[in-house]
Order: sequence, then structure tokens, then C-alpha cells
Amino acid sequence: MKFVVLLTVLLATTAAQAKITDVDLKRDTQVLSSDAFEGRKPGTPGGDKAVAYIVQRMQQIGLKPGNHGKWTQDVPLVTITAKPSTAGLTIEGGAAPIALKFVDEEVIWTRHEQPHVALKKSPLVFVGYGVVAPEHNWNDYAGLDMHGKTAVILVNDPDWRSTDLKGDFGGRAMTYYGRWIYKFEEAARQGAAGAIIIHQTEPAAYPFSVVVTSNSVAKQHLATTDKGASRTTIEGWITKPASDRLFAAAGLDFAALEAAAARSGFKAVPMGALTASASLDNTVAYAASQNVVGILPGTSRPKETVLYTAHWDHLGRCPADTTGDDICNGALDNASGVAGLLTLATEAKHDTPTARSQLFIAVTGEESGLLGSQYYAEHPIYPLGLTAGGVNMDVLSVKGRTRDVTITGVGKSEVEPMFTAIAAKQGRVVDPEASPEKGSYYRSDHFSFAKVGVPMVAATSGTDVIGKDPAHDGKAYGKSLAADYVANRYHQPSDQYNPDWDWSGAVQDLEAYYSFNHALANSSAWPNWYPAAEFRAVRDKSRAGL
Repeated sequence: MKFVVLLTVLLATTAAQAKITDVDLKRDTQVLSSDAFEGRKPGTPGGDKAVAYIVQRMQQIGLKPGNHGKWTQDVPLVTITAKPSTAGLTIEGGAAPIALKFVDEEVIWTRHEQPHVALKKSPLVFVGYGVVAPEHNWNDYAGLDMHGKTAVILVNDPDWRSTDLKGDFGGRAMTYYGRWIYKFEEAARQGAAGAIIIHQTEPAAYPFSVVVTSNSVAKQHLATTDKGASRTTIEGWITKPASDRLFAAAGLDFAALEAAAARSGFKAVPMGALTASASLDNTVAYAASQNVVGILPGTSRPKETVLYTAHWDHLGRCPADTTGDDICNGALDNASGVAGLLTLATEAKHDTPTARSQLFIAVTGEESGLLGSQYYAEHPIYPLGLTAGGVNMDVLSVKGRTRDVTITGVGKSEVEPMFTAIAAKQGRVVDPEASPEKGSYYRSDHFSFAKVGVPMVAATSGTDVIGKDPAHDGKAYGKSLAADYVANRYHQPSDQYNPDWDWSGAVQDLEAYYSFNHALANSSAWPNWYPAAEFRAVRDKSRAGL
């Protein structure tokens, strides 16, 4: 079936067909985010309890086990816990040693699965944005031998300050080159001994407190055969004030170098005689977490699948807030998304069976770097070439119904006009992503599937809230709520269930998600990436010969 035919099918599909309510949304969110689940960290009793609850709910709904008769897919994890007392970073070579304080000025860790690691007098090199992008004729490591050295790196892309979407790296919109994950990966590929990112709130898209809560406790990764030896010895972040001390000690002008790093042809700059030393004592523990997988088999083409995904994990125990609460409950992030997944599974079970199979996956390890979805993408239960697409849910809206909806990573694939048609049937418009420089597209589980060629809807409720603001400025009201969440609850113990939340916007979004996936599951179409998208080639390869 051609794309235009599928679009016609979708236009004929109305969100009113879905009969979604907020009853199960409220219950499942409240249960999963309760203190009894201790923040749902993978590999902990709270994480195990979350898996058991989701399996129980999928059984109640009437799904079938999705992993060849099993409800779960094991995901091998390693947890590396550094003793805080050993997590200091010392800079020498200036007029006097600079001892950066763990949590206050720096957060460091290691991916090496070893009880003790050390970085000893590693020369510092400012490598700008740390990008190697041949397609843009860009190489911040050109001519460098980074072995034994530590890269000092800016976050985001070189053109993040742009006011539009034009530029070598998409202008204001962040690319994968701008993500912190990429920065560490590239530094390792270059043979660096250490990699330190300079935190700045605007290009990072979150305050340093988020870095602390995400990285100052036990770090989880996918267990690897080389036990992490291919990564740098030390990874981490430092605050902007801490970096100012370093550049001053090296006699370098940070502002001038930051400006130079944004221009093509930038050459990395050794930071004088400055060296970094760090020593970490670690506890290393191996465990298997689980993706929870349920399926509704298709009627005529059961080997073809559409996906519903949401991550069940959160941060577990985290630094205590001023009240002494040290459980990061993750009510919105992402107990709400799992509740949405289960709600849509209920709707699909009660609806007429679809031609293609519908796969419901609650993935683990998203907060540690999309680990569960990465593992599924690298070890798919169902062939990726026969996976048509899907939707991913990460933080549902509790601010009320909106006149708009936002698609993240816009301009990449054919699922976008399809979902736009669904939104139009709801009377909603698709607004441009308000802050494309935050790289939201690369921060949730749909990205793991994109990397293996599967296009998925990555949409969020808009900001133009209906009927809530006395000044009748719905957008200002919606933006203020979003900003308040990021500043005061995101990745903090205060992300707790609130009985006063308005779930009507979540229902509105779930209706759209369901209409999209249900139509896709009844079609013969294979939405693709646009020709210029970085994921087009892998999609074409996976579909070749089918």
C-alpha cells in the first residue's frame, strides 16, 4: 500500500473510536509511583516489584506473553557504585592545585567494570564540541592523539545558539552529535583516558541538579564482554564556575574559545600544563533486569508488528530533598507512560483484532541511557524488517486538554504527516518543537528503534491548554507548567502522584496514539524515513527482499 493510501486510511480514522478513560491511568500511575516501589530502579527489589506488577496487569488485560511464551526479556546490566569519598577530581599544573568537590562542582564515574580505577595526571585538552561528522566536514579531534589525555567538551551542537533550524547541525535543533552520550562515545573512540563535559543549563536543557541526581549514585549500563575497557577511564560533568577556574588556571579565554568552537575548522586547544587526576573505588554488581513484553497476535499477518513502548524504570533512591525524602518516585516520569501503555493495551484487547500483531513493551533502563530499548533493538524478539512502526510514551500530560500537539524530531519520517492527520481529526494543530536545542528526540526509547530503522511517533501534548488560564492565554499557562515541572520535579523526589491532576489531556493524547497505531496495524504500509534522514539507509536495508 502506498503512503498516500495509508494517509487516506488514517484520515478516515477518528480518535472518537477509542473509548479511553482515566480510571486505570490514575490507579496504575499511583501504584507504580508509590514509595513501596522505591523509585523503580532496575536491579533492586522495587524494580522487580514493578516488573511483577506490569506482568500481572498484562495478564489481567488479556495479552499473551510476548517473548516466545515468556512475559519478560532479560537485559544484562552491570551496576557500578563509586564510593563518594573517592570521587574527587583534582586539577594540577596551575599556580595551585584545584580540588573540585563531588556533587557541588563535579560528578564523575567510570564504565570500567573494575573495583578500582585511576586517572593519573592526564593532560587536559579542550576539544570544543567533541564532534566528528564527516558528512559536515567537521572534526574537532583532527590531528590529535588523545591517548592518555582527557577531553574537556562543550554540550550540544556547534550551532545550538541559532534562532532557526538552518545550519550544519540543524541550527537550533539538537542532533545526536550534541547529546552527552555521543560526547563520551566519541572521546572513547579517540582513545581518550578521560572525558569531562562542561555543564551549562541552556544548552544542556536542564540544571546541574539533574546531572547530580542522575549520576551521583550507582550507575547502570548494559554489561559488555570487554567489561567497559573500550570506554574512557573517567566520564563526568563539571559546573560552569568550575570550568571557569580551570580555564583561568590555564591562562585561556573561555568565551573566545567557545565562540571559536562553533565555527568550522576549529582546532582543539591543549590546556597548558593542566592535568586531571581521579581515583574511584567501586562496587561492581551484575544483574539481569527485564523488559516486559505482551502481544495481541495479528489475524492475517501476525509476523508483522506495530509497537507500543514506555519505560517502567526510574532513579530509585536519590539525594534527599529538604524534607529528607530520598525516593525519586517518578510519577510522571514514567509511571504515567506505563499506565498509558496498559490503558492502550486494554483498549486494543476490547477492540476488533488487527491484521498485524500489536506488541506492548515496558522497557527497563531508560534513565541509564535507553538500555532496555537498546537491548531489544540489538536483540529483537520480532524481526525489525517486519516492524512497521509505533508510538513511544514518556511522561503523559496532566495539565488538561490542548489545542495543539508537538512532534519531536520533526522532519525525519513519514509517520509525522500521518500523526498530523490524526491530530487534525481531533481539532488540534501540530506546533513546532518549542526547544529543539534540548534534543528531546534523542532522550527517549523511540531513538533506540530509530537507530535500527524503525520509525515511531515521538509526540507530546502541546502547551495551548484549553480553559484553564483566567487571562485566556493557554500557551503561557501551559509553558509555565512545563517550566515548573522541569525546575521543581523532574528527576527529583517531588515527582509524586497528585490526585488533583487533570488527566483529560493524557486521554486526548492516548486517543491519538491509539488511532495511529490501530490504523497502522490494519494497513499494509511501511512508513519510511525521509531520504536525508540518518536512519533511512538502515530501514531500507532491513526491508530489502521482504
